[in-house]
Amino acid sequence: MIELSWPQVSARRLERAGLVTAAGGPEETVAAMCGAHAQVMSAAELSIGLRLDGATRVHVREALWKERGLVKTHGPRGTVHLLPARDLPRWVAALSTLPATPSPASMRMTDGQSDQVVAAIRQAVQGAELTMDELSEAVVAATGPWAGDLVMPAFQTYWPRWRQVMHLAAHRGAFVFGAGRGRKVTYTAAPEAPPATDGPAWLARSYLRAYGPATPAEFAQWAGGSVGWAKAAFEGVELEEVRLEGRPAWVLAGDTAVPGEPPRGVRLLPYFDAYVVAGRPRELLYAGAAAQRALAGGQAGNFPVLLVDGNVAGVWHQRRSGSRIDVTVEPLRDLTPAQLGELQEQVLRVGEVLEGRPHLTIGPVTVGAHA
Repeated sequence: MIELSWPQVSARRLERAGLVTAAGGPEETVAAMCGAHAQVMSAAELSIGLRLDGATRVHVREALWKERGLVKTHGPRGTVHLLPARDLPRWVAALSTLPATPSPASMRMTDGQSDQVVAAIRQAVQGAELTMDELSEAVVAATGPWAGDLVMPAFQTYWPRWRQVMHLAAHRGAFVFGAGRGRKVTYTAAPEAPPATDGPAWLARSYLRAYGPATPAEFAQWAGGSVGWAKAAFEGVELEEVRLEGRPAWVLAGDTAVPGEPPRGVRLLPYFDAYVVAGRPRELLYAGAAAQRALAGGQAGNFPVLLVDGNVAGVWHQRRSGSRIDVTVEPLRDLTPAQLGELQEQVLRVGEVLEGRPHLTIGPVTVGAHA
């Protein structure tokens, strides 16, 4: 059985996730990442832009809203992601098979009610871009007053009952995000495409290509499914067992090649970058002091991270005022003069992507974890 070391796996993942050489344009880059987390849109723009030479956030926005090579929708774990439009049918085929997690009894909906809401959303967004208020009005009118009951706790208020299945509706391909109306988010119909049938196996292959070696449990945590669901997806793929630092894990059959050199370089990764969210085992990626400083209750992505030679080695934060972007980096170990030079280059790239004038400060980051 092939034994792989953590540096070998880190080098392999960095290369495949677009952090060594660009995978192509925005669409190809997002495909290589298995989706770009977009709950914080500026973070998604950075995740993609930092992987593309000379790209700015405008390139990402054009790929999303003008060229339509990307779509914004609910992806893994039900969170908002940018996904390649060409792959959306396969994402829908995969994510629509995820087992549902029961809601508390006070807000629960039956399977039949969920189906009614999904159908109402699909119908309402045909040929339209609706704000949340407009969509809510349409859903309640189509299903009944029960859908509008304010029973879903959210941000110190309550949302109507039907909103708990928004991610389910997206996973079934009922809608994607629209371009927006001023500062208001909008929702519209997903682009038309023939349905796919190989979703779970395709998603497992894509994940293992980018982030293997991995286990079904790790795939389940990344996708937001059960271990049983993940095992079934793995069974649809030809796999090869390897050992990662002595632990059993799986790669695609025959996909055991690793770069000849260990990972090198300094990188800044924004909130919820795909590389760290998918990166497991956590204790290897977030070794030593990084686990306590850069994880939030064991969850990756809540802090932007400083990556040094493939490992999390600090946190950072950026604050914008006009065109000025103040970037504070808190390393967890001393950086060499060469690494400090690379860090300055990364800060300049952050400014280029976000179209601002960056200024670097090395010191404590006082901002807490992103919720």
